[in-house]
Amino acid sequence: MLTSSSRLLRVLSLLQTRSHWAGQELAERLEVNPRTLRRDIDRLRQLGYPIHASSGVAGGYAFRAGQALPPLLLDDEEALAVAIALQIAAAGTVSGVEESSLRALVKLGQVMPARLRRRIEALRAAILPIQRMGPTVDANVLATLSAACRDQLQLGFAYRDGKNRSTQRNVEPHGLVHNGTRWYLVAWDPARDDWRTFRIDRVEGEPKTGTHFAPRPPPAGDLRAFVEHPEQARVLLHQPREVMVQRIPPSAAVLEAVDEQRCIMVCGANQLDSLVYWLMALDVDFDVIEPPMLKERLRVASERLARSLSRLAAP
Repeated sequence: MLTSSSRLLRVLSLLQTRSHWAGQELAERLEVNPRTLRRDIDRLRQLGYPIHASSGVAGGYAFRAGQALPPLLLDDEEALAVAIALQIAAAGTVSGVEESSLRALVKLGQVMPARLRRRIEALRAAILPIQRMGPTVDANVLATLSAACRDQLQLGFAYRDGKNRSTQRNVEPHGLVHNGTRWYLVAWDPARDDWRTFRIDRVEGEPKTGTHFAPRPPPAGDLRAFVEHPEQARVLLHQPREVMVQRIPPSAAVLEAVDEQRCIMVCGANQLDSLVYWLMALDVDFDVIEPPMLKERLRVASERLARSLSRLAAP
C-alpha cells in the first residue's frame, strides 16, 4: 500500500496520462477504495490542482489546466532532475529563459530539504560550464512550435535559408530536435510534398498556427535520425567487406557485402566535401551510387586535381 503522499503523486501522474479516468478504474489502478480516492482528489484540490469530477454512468476525474501554478509535489529524483535542468537552461541555447530559470532554481533550493540541497551543491561544483555552442533560439518561438507539434496544428512562418533568402512556409509540424548545438523543426511541407527540416534560429517573427492536420509516420522511422542523416550516401567499394571493416569504423558507415570482391558503404551525406576527401584517402576504387550531388562534387574535385597536375607537368 502506498503512503498518502506517494499516492497523491501517483494520482497526479495517472491523471495526466489521459484526458479522463473513470472513478472505479482509477481506484483499482491505485489499489484503494473509491472513498479513499475521493479524499485524495479533495486533498489535491485544496493544494490548488484543477481536477474536475463528473457523476453518472460516465463519471470520473479529469485534470484541467488552471489559471496559476499550484504547489508541485516532487520526489527526490524528480526534484534533482528539475534543478539540473534549470541550471542547464540558465546557460543554454534558448534565449529569454535564463533569468527566469535562475529565479526558479533559487526558489526550488529554498524549499528543498537539506539532503537534496547538499546534492545539488555538489553537482553545481562538479559540473563545469562549457562555452555555448551554436545559435540561440527565442523561448516564445520554441513554445509556439512545441504546442503546434503537440496539438497537430498547421504552422505558417517566415524562414531565412542558408543563402539568406526569406520565404513564407506553411507546414505540418511533427517534432522538435536538438542535436547538441542547434534546434530543428521537422515538418511535412505540402507545397513540396516532402519532409523538411528547419533551423529554428532562422524562423523570423512569430509563427502563426492554423487548422488541425492528420499526423504522418515519422521519416526514417525517427525524427532525430532524419535530422542527423537527412540524406544517405551509397558507394560501391571494390574491396571485400572483410577488408574494409578493418579500415572503416561502424560509427562512420555501414558496410553491406555485395560479393566476395565488393561491398557497399552506406553513410550520412550531410558533409559532402568531407566525404569526397575521405573516399580519396581510402585508396580504393569506388563507384558512387547516390546521391547525385556527391558525383558532382567528385567531378569538380577531379577537375581541380587535373589542373594542378597539368601545371606540375608544364616546363
